Amino acid sequence: MAMSLVAVSEAAAKTYVIVIEQMRFNPPVLTVHRGDRVMWVNKDLFPHTATSTPTAFDSHEIRPDASWSYVTRQIGSYPYLCTLHPTMRGTLIVQ
Repeated sequence: MAMSLVAVSEAAAKTYVIVIEQMRFNPPVLTVHRGDRVMWVNKDLFPHTATSTPTAFDSHEIRPDASWSYVTRQIGSYPYLCTLHPTMRGTLIVQ
């Protein structure tokens, strides 16, 4: 029975996309549920990172036309920034 509950839980997980473009994270604030996948897609002409503070996740460099994804595990609010361009900021909220 536990196996079927896990399968249902995984099937209910969603994928959300944050687009990196024009030196911004769009949307700048995203609310998801534990177990959801968040994908950052870089549409700028230069690399960026998505690095939470404190470090719950760190994409390292995401090259232009590339993406990086993270599966949320812990409930909380996670401010993040691009370490290469510190004025670029966002917040991931996990419920």
